[in-house]
Amino acid sequence: MRLLAWVLALGFVAGAAAFTAISPIEAAVLPPEARATLALIRKGGPFPDQKDGRVFGNREASLPRREHGYYREYTVRTPGVRDRGARRIVAGRDGELYYTDDHYRRFRRILE
Repeated sequence: MRLLAWVLALGFVAGAAAFTAISPIEAAVLPPEARATLALIRKGGPFPDQKDGRVFGNREASLPRREHGYYREYTVRTPGVRDRGARRIVAGRDGELYYTDDHYRRFRRILE
């Protein structure tokens, strides 16, 4: 029983550490397409993809846990790619912004 409690505690600590490990990125150094998406988010659209603005579920808990509907996702166009590609900006209800260029595997907190 003690071993199980230790393993569960270790998993909880490891998961919590992931949130502090999200590295920042300055908005000015984002790809131009990401900066264009940021401008559309600030303006409230219109967005080029019908899926933009939909709820991001955060199922993998890559971002801090919040209630369902807290995060929204937006497509960042990738030159030469016909589909939505792997790049997204995820916006939190309180104004925090995250960028991923690998389809949600790794996020970076956008600093403006």
